[in-house]
Amino acid sequence: MVTLACEYQPGLEGIPAAKSSISYVDGKSGILEYRGIKIEELAQKSTFLETAYLLIWGKLPNQEELKEFETEILYHRRIKYRIRDMMKCFPETGHPMDALQTSAAALGLFYSRRDLEDPAYIRKAVVRLIAKIPTMVAAFKLMRKGNDPIQPNDDLDYAANFLYMLTERKPDPLEAKIFEVCLILHAEHTMNASTFSARVTASTLTDPYAVIASAVGTLAGPLHGGANEEVLRVLQEIGTVDRVQAYVEECMARKKRIMGFGHRVYKVKDPRAIILQKLAEQLFEKTGRDEFYDTAQELERVVEENLGHKGIYANVDFYSGLVYRKLGIPTDLFTPIFAIARVAGWLAHWNEQLAVNKIFRPTQVYQGDRNQPYIPMEER
Repeated sequence: MVTLACEYQPGLEGIPAAKSSISYVDGKSGILEYRGIKIEELAQKSTFLETAYLLIWGKLPNQEELKEFETEILYHRRIKYRIRDMMKCFPETGHPMDALQTSAAALGLFYSRRDLEDPAYIRKAVVRLIAKIPTMVAAFKLMRKGNDPIQPNDDLDYAANFLYMLTERKPDPLEAKIFEVCLILHAEHTMNASTFSARVTASTLTDPYAVIASAVGTLAGPLHGGANEEVLRVLQEIGTVDRVQAYVEECMARKKRIMGFGHRVYKVKDPRAIILQKLAEQLFEKTGRDEFYDTAQELERVVEENLGHKGIYANVDFYSGLVYRKLGIPTDLFTPIFAIARVAGWLAHWNEQLAVNKIFRPTQVYQGDRNQPYIPMEER
């Protein structure tokens, strides 16, 4: 049987890489669903751990199943002292995403048993990664400044506990709820770059900690997870509302991408951005308006006016940075927080990949020379 090569597509754009039942996106209508449930409904009614359970195991848990899952996560929040000691040796100038990638990979050294056909092993790996990733992110934030990490608080739920580990202050209930919704919104988004990386790594049947480390490394790039950091830099660069028009015109003239706008899938406003904007407004109403919010609103208006006809609208990164900033989270932790949430989606794809595994082995279009002679050193 002769297999015809498909037409080359840069970035594999539009090329299906897997069959999946985890999440669904309709970019023209602005629809995102996890296991068939709309993201708006999950953001309003669910918790992050319930959503993670839904993504990974394919169904909403009943009360007993959710309680058991939450208890397991609670028990495994702490990290081994050897991992903490390792993290203390990281350079204080290192980016938290690099620290997270290294730490996630190191978990594989401590939980080295690999039995991918054992459901108990799969569950323990899921629990450890979801439980420990936030602890490692918070620990590095403190240790890079010479401080000891704050231990998890067993009286707090998943989202509130992470905010507590950053400051040793119990967060306001509204702040904790808003942060939890942010985690739900970022938990999964079909076959993006980091998820593809996770599935490729998983297809080799390596351990799940290497899978997550691979995905974290992919997420670290500014074209994927780092965009929300760049959005705040753009807003700082613009400064005031009256400078927005000139900034957009300059970007258009130079054909420069405006961070926080445009999406490979969505040709309307990202449904997650709509939810995040409402969250930002709730937060600002209670704690005071962010100095960049008026500039952000004007930037969105001008971009939509000038580029909306091209399907360029605000994406999830545009408002998430403003929310995190108001919660007192350092800018370089924005992408690690993205990773904390997306671990749920990556693990769902890892589990799905194992069920129908075939190692990824794409082909290439060769464009180099052929049949060239070897030139001896003295003749070069």
